[in-house]
Amino acid sequence: MTQDVDSLTVGVPQENFPGENRVGLIPAGAASLIKAGLPIVVESGAGEAAGFSDDEYIKQGAEVANRQKVFDSADILLQVRTAGAAGESANVDEYRAGQLVIATADPLGTADGMTTLAEHGVDCFAMELLPRITRAQSMDVLSSMASLAGYKAVLMAAGILPRIFPMMMTAAGTLTPARVLVLGAGVAGLQAIATARKLGGVVWAYDIRPAVKEEVLSLGAKFLEIKLDTGSDGQSGGYAQEMTEEFYEKQRQMMLSAVADSDVVITTAAVPGNKAPTLVTTEMVHAMSPGSVIVDLAAEQSGNCELTQPNEQIVENGVTICGVVNVPSTVANHASQMYSKNLTTLLLHALSDDGQLQLDSDDEIIRGTLATREGIVVHPRIREVLGLPELTAPNSDAPEAESETNSDEPTEDVDEIITSKSA
Repeated sequence: MTQDVDSLTVGVPQENFPGENRVGLIPAGAASLIKAGLPIVVESGAGEAAGFSDDEYIKQGAEVANRQKVFDSADILLQVRTAGAAGESANVDEYRAGQLVIATADPLGTADGMTTLAEHGVDCFAMELLPRITRAQSMDVLSSMASLAGYKAVLMAAGILPRIFPMMMTAAGTLTPARVLVLGAGVAGLQAIATARKLGGVVWAYDIRPAVKEEVLSLGAKFLEIKLDTGSDGQSGGYAQEMTEEFYEKQRQMMLSAVADSDVVITTAAVPGNKAPTLVTTEMVHAMSPGSVIVDLAAEQSGNCELTQPNEQIVENGVTICGVVNVPSTVANHASQMYSKNLTTLLLHALSDDGQLQLDSDDEIIRGTLATREGIVVHPRIREVLGLPELTAPNSDAPEAESETNSDEPTEDVDEIITSKSA
């Protein structure tokens, strides 16, 4: 596809969130977008923390410029973090109305950030909202980053634990293998299981979803059987769902001995938009042997361990508790490679044959991921969190509840909002 004056320009700014080393687009990703007819402009130094130099982008045909030019010239911005996911470093004032931002945004946890984007007229694909369906797997940022987090969590634990993971028979005696308990057998948990097994640990895993037992066993781990009534399969739309506090209390009572017998506990249970469930109590920590390690991958959502302190490593009763945050950024090169592939796949999916945005409201991927459009928060889950009324459904025969609707709220057809053309 050849470029022309109507081509959409893709901008890649440098991330300014503290400790964020990833970049939204790597040079190889730039090459694929340029081939599709999209000019690329990258902020100088944007990829350096992840191991990608300006020269590598230039060799692929991208332009390297200063930050202002990136924001001024880009129609589409590929970022690692925006809105709530960027916190105080969010660069909302640098956007202009009509730009499309594709990034993680923490749209359910800090929904006010989506309101701010809408007020600035910024369209946003929030990658955390991507539907968990087969044809969207290559776009799934959460799974990509979770797999890296699960891998790195085991290495962190191994570096702290005053034991080795494998059994070793030596002239000085036999060393018993480390006992590892993984709580949560989603993407991060399964990768943690596989990594711990490769290092030689004896691994147990627990998940409220009985269906994952086969996956756990296939990786050489043992499945911890705790008979509790979940009332469902423990999922909602492919994402973990929040259970009742009564359920979690029963779960904690039954898990005490399993945690106490472990040298390493890795927790991975997180529910989008909610505080992480407490799986490891102070009582459990105190029952563990001195020198044991807990790596809490849910630390950014307050943690699965009652004692976790986000972004800190503490010692309680001889047990080290790691409240690790933004783990994928610690392996920024490969994390950026995977993240870039996720974003470019989504962007190419949203383009028409002539290289223009084609936001089809009937497309489950587009509709499920689009958070804001032309000044309006359009995603129903975000609107629910914000306490906003539902947007008008197409061809709806339901009467309008005028008393429950703000006079300032739009009443446009949601399909028309999504598919309308930006200037």
